[in-house]
Amino acid sequence: MLGMMLIVLGIVGCRGQGESQGNVSIPPGVTDKEIVLGSSLALTGHAGYLGTQTLRGAEAYLRQVNEEGGVHGRRIRILARDDAYDPPRCLANTQQFIINREVFGLFCYVGTPTTLKALPMVDEARIPLLGVFTGANALREPFNRYVINIRASYYEETLAAVHHLVEDLGFTRIAVFYQYDAYGFDGLVGAELALQDFGLEPVARGSYIRGTQNVEEGLARIRDSEAEAVVMVGTYGACARFIRRAGELGFDPVFYNVSFVGAEALARRLGTNHAQKVIMSQVVPPVPRGRQPLQSSGVDVEYVRALQRFFPGEPASFAGLEGYLNARILVEGLRRAGPHLTREGFLDAIESIRGMRLSPDLVFTFGPRDHQGMDQVYFTRLVEGRFELFEDWEVLHP
Repeated sequence: MLGMMLIVLGIVGCRGQGESQGNVSIPPGVTDKEIVLGSSLALTGHAGYLGTQTLRGAEAYLRQVNEEGGVHGRRIRILARDDAYDPPRCLANTQQFIINREVFGLFCYVGTPTTLKALPMVDEARIPLLGVFTGANALREPFNRYVINIRASYYEETLAAVHHLVEDLGFTRIAVFYQYDAYGFDGLVGAELALQDFGLEPVARGSYIRGTQNVEEGLARIRDSEAEAVVMVGTYGACARFIRRAGELGFDPVFYNVSFVGAEALARRLGTNHAQKVIMSQVVPPVPRGRQPLQSSGVDVEYVRALQRFFPGEPASFAGLEGYLNARILVEGLRRAGPHLTREGFLDAIESIRGMRLSPDLVFTFGPRDHQGMDQVYFTRLVEGRFELFEDWEVLHP
C-alpha cells in the first residue's frame, strides 16, 4: 500500500512540474527537435506477434514522416518496452514512462488486461493514450478524455458476427470460448448482449487461463453442447489448438474469432489442410496480397509500400495496418495541435478531426465526447492458409 501511495504522489508531482505551471512551456517528452512517445506492448511471448506487427506498422509511417522533416520541425520517436502481455510489466513500464518524465504521450499499447492495469495511471497523470490494440469496452465507457481509440470495439465485432450467424445462417446454438481475464470477459459479455437481441444466450461457455493452451476442459463443455458456432475470444495459440483438437474429435461448428486473435498467426498454426469453417472479424480492411503489383491507391497500399521500404521482407498484416493507422491519426493530431505542443492541446486537436478519409470506406471522426475514430467491422474467412474478405455467409452453411 505504501508503494502505491508513493507512486501516486510521484505522478502528482510530475503533474505539478509539467505544462500546467506557467513557467514551463514544454511538456515532458518534447524538445525543439523531438517528440517521444512511450509504448508498452508484447514483443515476446504468446502475443508477441501482435505487438511486433503493430509497432512496425506504426514505425513505417513515422519513419516516412521523419524523413520529410517531422511535424513542426520535430521528429517522432517511439520508446518501446516489452511487457510480454503481462499486466504487472505493463504497469511497471508505464510508471517508468510517466514518473521519469520520459514521454509526451502513450501510444500503441497492446491488449486488454495490460492496458487496463495501466489505466489508473493514465487518468492520474492526465497523459494521452492513443491507438490501443484492443476493443475493450472499459476503454470506451465511461468516457475518458485521455484515451483515444482508433478501432471498433469488441462489442461491435461480436454484435455484427452474432447477427450474421443468427439471421443469415439460422443458428440458435452458439457457444463462447474465452480467455479467463478482462479481455475474454469483455468478448463474452459482447456475445451475450448480441444473443439477447434474439432472445438467446450461449449454449455453453468454456475458458482457458491466459498464457496457457489448456483448452481441453473448455472444448469438452462446448462440444457437449452441440454448438453450431463458437465465438472465440483468445490468443492465436490457444484458439488454434482449440480448433485443431475440435477437428480431431469430429466437432465441426463455425469458429468465429475476434480481431485480437491475430489472423496471420492463427492461419500459420492451422495451415492449409484443415477442413473447418474458420472466420474472423477485422477492424481494418485486408492488405494487398503477396507480391501483387501495388498499382491501386488507398491507405492499405500506402502501408504496404512503407513497410516494404523501411522493413524489407516483412509481410503485411492486419495488425500492422492497424498500427499504421494509429500513426496516421497521431501525426494528424500533432499537426493540428501546432508548434506550441501541450497534452491538452493535442487532445483538442484530435477532437477536431472530422471526416478524415484515408480510403473509400475508411473515414475517421472524433469529437469532444467521441474518442473512437471508426466503427467499421469486416469479415474474413480462412481459405488456403489466408484470411480473405467475404460477404456471402451462405458459404458457411452446413
